Amino acid sequence: MTSLTPCPSILVPTRNEERNLPACLKSVAWCDDVVVFDSFSSDATVSLAEQQGARVVQRTFDNFASHKNWAISHVEFRHEWILILDADERITPELAHEIQALLTSSPRENGFYVARQNWFAGHWIRHGGWYPNWNLRLFRRGKAQYEPRIVHEHMVVEGEAGFLKNPLVHYDYKGIERYIERHNTYSSMEAVEVFRTLHGKKESNTLKGLLWARGPERRRFLKNLAYRYLPARSFLKFLWMYIIQLGFLDGRAGFRYCLLHSIYEYQISLKLLELSDPKSAMTEKYSSYLGDSALAGRVMHGD
Repeated sequence: MTSLTPCPSILVPTRNEERNLPACLKSVAWCDDVVVFDSFSSDATVSLAEQQGARVVQRTFDNFASHKNWAISHVEFRHEWILILDADERITPELAHEIQALLTSSPRENGFYVARQNWFAGHWIRHGGWYPNWNLRLFRRGKAQYEPRIVHEHMVVEGEAGFLKNPLVHYDYKGIERYIERHNTYSSMEAVEVFRTLHGKKESNTLKGLLWARGPERRRFLKNLAYRYLPARSFLKFLWMYIIQLGFLDGRAGFRYCLLHSIYEYQISLKLLELSDPKSAMTEKYSSYLGDSALAGRVMHGD
């Protein structure tokens, strides 16, 4: 790897990412400290990482937040700043230059949000509320960690956070089968998190839901509001993305993307219903996360 100073340390969580990882690592070749944090992949992920000069650290995956928090706390990074990048994401040259210039300026902020360009079926999804899709990815070591949420977790940073101008590219080469498989798992975990929220079982160190905030805090506020009070959420989700947020402007890909997200929302609703039964398979599977809330009675639902 060729290093242009200054640069952050890069953390890339992986599991069976041989299709995505090479492009991801190529996009951060300007960094001299790249750590592939692997969950014991059974494909060529580890060998590909080593071939491209990355360090490999392995740990058994438990859930997204605690897994990445372990890496933040235990991996010996070489630099003060850390950039977390999923294997299906790439840093553009413009974003790389912006990050380097930022670190040269000794910023007062302890973290920075990055917008994601989400690509689906070969198309950049510009509408439907999915651009800019802000995520806090660049942070000062020791000043941020993930909230205790098992899926769709966000970072909580000490002090101020800023926003970068240039986006990163989110493009998964694994195709629609993997997309549907992944979101089936995500919808189960999201149902657990919604159930915990509705029953007051959330930990204190979580992202605050604020209507007037920018990025994830606003999304969290709207999500919590929807699950408490809105009926027919999957149908309303489609209308919100496709009509109000102009998803139709993305053409056929936009329609399919909005429809898949409404189906995902319906999956969450069905799984919430199952979690209301303390003897259900869902409740038993996620009992370690539900705790006493599994016995708290039926949740509010509208589907």
